[in-house]
Amino acid sequence: MVQAQSFTTRRKARVVALQTLYEIDSVGHDPLRVLDRLMDESGLPASAREFARDLVDGVVENREELDRIITEYAPSWPISQIAEVDRNVLRLAIYELMFSREAPPKAAINEAVELARAFGSESSRKFVNGVLGSVMQTAEA
Repeated sequence: MVQAQSFTTRRKARVVALQTLYEIDSVGHDPLRVLDRLMDESGLPASAREFARDLVDGVVENREELDRIITEYAPSWPISQIAEVDRNVLRLAIYELMFSREAPPKAAINEAVELARAFGSESSRKFVNGVLGSVMQTAEA
Protein backbone atom coordinates (compact mmCIF):
# COMPACT_ATOMS: atom_id res chain seq x y z
CA MET A 1 0.00 0.00 0.00
CA VAL A 2 2.92 2.38 0.63
CA GLN A 3 4.02 2.00 -2.99
CA ALA A 4 0.52 2.82 -4.30
CA GLN A 5 0.33 5.89 -2.08
CA SER A 6 3.76 7.03 -3.28
CA PHE A 7 2.66 6.48 -6.88
CA THR A 8 -0.44 8.60 -6.31
CA THR A 9 1.44 11.46 -4.66
CA ARG A 10 4.10 11.43 -7.38
CA ARG A 11 1.38 11.54 -10.03
CA LYS A 12 -0.20 14.51 -8.25
CA ALA A 13 3.24 16.16 -8.12
CA ARG A 14 3.61 15.63 -11.87
CA VAL A 15 0.18 17.15 -12.45
CA VAL A 16 1.13 20.23 -10.41
CA ALA A 17 4.47 20.44 -12.25
CA LEU A 18 2.69 20.20 -15.62
CA GLN A 19 0.16 22.86 -14.63
CA THR A 20 2.99 25.12 -13.51
CA LEU A 21 4.96 24.62 -16.72
CA TYR A 22 1.86 25.22 -18.80
CA GLU A 23 1.09 28.48 -17.02
CA ILE A 24 4.61 29.84 -17.25
CA ASP A 25 4.80 28.79 -20.91
CA SER A 26 1.47 30.31 -21.89
CA VAL A 27 1.42 33.54 -19.85
CA GLY A 28 4.98 33.94 -18.58
CA HIS A 29 4.24 34.02 -14.86
CA ASP A 30 7.02 33.54 -12.31
CA PRO A 31 7.65 29.78 -11.95
CA LEU A 32 8.14 29.80 -8.16
CA ARG A 33 5.01 31.83 -7.49
CA VAL A 34 2.91 29.64 -9.77
CA LEU A 35 4.31 26.44 -8.28
CA ASP A 36 3.79 27.61 -4.70
CA ARG A 37 0.20 28.63 -5.44
CA LEU A 38 -0.65 25.36 -7.18
CA MET A 39 1.00 23.26 -4.47
CA ASP A 40 -1.01 25.10 -1.81
CA GLU A 41 -4.23 24.60 -3.79
CA SER A 42 -3.53 20.90 -4.32
CA GLY A 43 -2.56 20.12 -0.73
CA LEU A 44 0.51 18.11 -1.76
CA PRO A 45 2.43 16.48 1.10
CA ALA A 46 6.02 17.65 1.71
CA SER A 47 7.68 14.79 -0.19
CA ALA A 48 5.52 15.39 -3.26
CA ARG A 49 6.16 19.14 -3.04
CA GLU A 50 9.89 18.52 -3.21
CA PHE A 51 9.44 16.25 -6.24
CA ALA A 52 7.22 18.81 -8.02
CA ARG A 53 9.73 21.58 -7.29
CA ASP A 54 12.62 19.46 -8.60
CA LEU A 55 10.68 18.75 -11.80
CA VAL A 56 9.77 22.38 -12.43
CA ASP A 57 13.25 23.66 -11.57
CA GLY A 58 14.85 21.03 -13.80
CA VAL A 59 12.62 21.77 -16.78
CA VAL A 60 13.07 25.52 -16.42
CA GLU A 61 16.86 25.20 -16.09
CA ASN A 62 17.17 22.78 -19.04
CA ARG A 63 14.42 24.14 -21.28
CA GLU A 64 16.71 24.96 -24.21
CA GLU A 65 18.20 21.48 -24.28
CA LEU A 66 14.80 19.86 -23.77
CA ASP A 67 13.38 21.83 -26.69
CA ARG A 68 16.37 20.82 -28.82
CA ILE A 69 15.67 17.15 -28.02
CA ILE A 70 11.97 17.56 -28.83
CA THR A 71 12.88 19.23 -32.13
CA GLU A 72 15.26 16.38 -32.96
CA TYR A 73 12.66 13.67 -32.30
CA ALA A 74 9.64 15.52 -33.70
CA PRO A 75 11.23 17.25 -36.71
CA SER A 76 7.92 17.70 -38.52
CA TRP A 77 6.66 19.83 -35.65
CA PRO A 78 8.38 23.13 -34.91
CA ILE A 79 8.44 23.54 -31.13
CA SER A 80 6.19 26.61 -31.31
CA GLN A 81 3.54 24.63 -33.21
CA ILE A 82 3.32 21.78 -30.71
CA ALA A 83 0.30 22.23 -28.45
CA GLU A 84 1.33 23.79 -25.13
CA VAL A 85 0.13 20.82 -23.11
CA ASP A 86 1.98 18.33 -25.33
CA ARG A 87 5.13 20.46 -25.38
CA ASN A 88 5.21 20.66 -21.59
CA VAL A 89 4.38 16.99 -21.08
CA LEU A 90 7.33 16.19 -23.37
CA ARG A 91 9.63 18.61 -21.54
CA LEU A 92 8.68 17.08 -18.22
CA ALA A 93 9.09 13.49 -19.39
CA ILE A 94 12.35 14.09 -21.24
CA TYR A 95 13.71 15.86 -18.18
CA GLU A 96 12.82 12.78 -16.10
CA LEU A 97 14.32 10.42 -18.70
CA MET A 98 17.51 12.27 -19.57
CA PHE A 99 18.39 14.44 -16.58
CA SER A 100 16.64 13.34 -13.38
CA ARG A 101 16.59 9.57 -13.87
CA GLU A 102 14.73 9.30 -10.56
CA ALA A 103 11.91 7.27 -12.11
CA PRO A 104 12.38 4.15 -14.24
CA PRO A 105 12.10 5.08 -17.94
CA LYS A 106 8.93 3.06 -18.52
CA ALA A 107 7.27 4.68 -15.52
CA ALA A 108 8.21 8.18 -16.71
CA ILE A 109 6.82 7.43 -20.18
CA ASN A 110 3.62 5.88 -18.80
CA GLU A 111 3.09 8.89 -16.55
CA ALA A 112 3.64 11.27 -19.48
CA VAL A 113 1.13 9.37 -21.61
CA GLU A 114 -1.40 9.55 -18.77
CA LEU A 115 -0.83 13.32 -18.42
CA ALA A 116 -1.29 13.72 -22.17
CA ARG A 117 -4.48 11.67 -22.03
CA ALA A 118 -5.86 13.68 -19.10
CA PHE A 119 -4.90 17.19 -20.24
CA GLY A 120 -4.19 17.04 -23.96
CA SER A 121 -6.20 16.53 -27.11
CA GLU A 122 -7.40 13.24 -28.53
CA SER A 123 -4.12 12.78 -30.42
CA SER A 124 -1.81 13.92 -27.60
CA ARG A 125 -1.34 10.47 -26.09
CA LYS A 126 -0.10 8.94 -29.35
CA PHE A 127 2.12 11.92 -30.18
CA VAL A 128 3.75 11.97 -26.74
CA ASN A 129 4.18 8.19 -26.70
CA GLY A 130 5.76 8.23 -30.16
CA VAL A 131 8.25 10.99 -29.40
CA LEU A 132 9.23 9.49 -26.05
CA GLY A 133 9.54 6.02 -27.58
CA SER A 134 11.98 7.41 -30.15
CA VAL A 135 13.95 9.22 -27.46
CA MET A 136 14.25 6.00 -25.45
CA GLN A 137 15.27 3.89 -28.46
CA THR A 138 18.16 6.23 -29.13
CA ALA A 139 19.11 6.47 -25.46
CA GLU A 140 19.22 2.67 -25.16
CA ALA A 141 21.25 2.19 -28.36
